[in-house]
Amino acid sequence: QVRPVESGGGLVQPGGSLRLSCAASGSIFSINTMGWYRQAPGKQRELVAAITSSGSTNYADSVKGRFTISRDNAKNTVWLQMNSLKPEDTAVYYCYAEVPIGGIHYWGKGTLVTVSS
Repeated sequence: QVRPVESGGGLVQPGGSLRLSCAASGSIFSINTMGWYRQAPGKQRELVAAITSSGSTNYADSVKGRFTISRDNAKNTVWLQMNSLKPEDTAVYYCYAEVPIGGIHYWGKGTLVTVSS
């Protein structure tokens, strides 16, 4: 069992920045990909960014150039640096960790990001 725990959400003005953190704990042998999804009210959950254990990254088109994902494999921790935030970035952000066996995704409980003036 892997337990990702997010932190760092909050209220920020448009154009501002936030940094989300996610630390995975539990019975961890190894983790493949870690990343972030988000879900805005009334919308489906969507991938924001992901990073493999070797450092390859993938971003949603809507956040490219504004968000940066990074990772510390030794600490099973992933960060999401969010700059130039827009009101449409408002959502609950969920961290996930994918383990090699069965490709199972373990999810955090989410952290709310609100971009508003």
